[in-house]
Amino acid sequence: MIGFVGPIEKLTEENSHFRQVLYTGRYAQLVLMCLQPGEEIGKEVHGNVDQFFRIEEGEAKFIFGEAEEHLVQAGDAVIVPAGTVHNIFNASSEKPLKLYTLYSPPNHPDGTIHRDKAEAEIAEGHEQH
Repeated sequence: MIGFVGPIEKLTEENSHFRQVLYTGRYAQLVLMCLQPGEEIGKEVHGNVDQFFRIEEGEAKFIFGEAEEHLVQAGDAVIVPAGTVHNIFNASSEKPLKLYTLYSPPNHPDGTIHRDKAEAEIAEGHEQH
């Protein structure tokens, strides 16, 4: 199939992987994510990548830089401009956080699936926490 066509809300809600790349184009990438209760993505910065997030289930805390915080919930969207240090936390201690993100340009190898954060950290060469 050229491009991506599909029920993004349903796919996001059914996803249980920490990260699953659905589509990779020349200039953009679509990725599903699921953070377990209390889990965080981890502080990161993408020097040349703008990133869009859409929350489908749950509540998330986005932190930009050292102090700017935003609490967002299902139906909300967030854009993180290139060069912005950021982290995302699942604000719930009971329910998973389901979201999808668009990277522009792509940030992960096409077809990537990380079942959990530990697997993602190993694949990206980070130490486990």
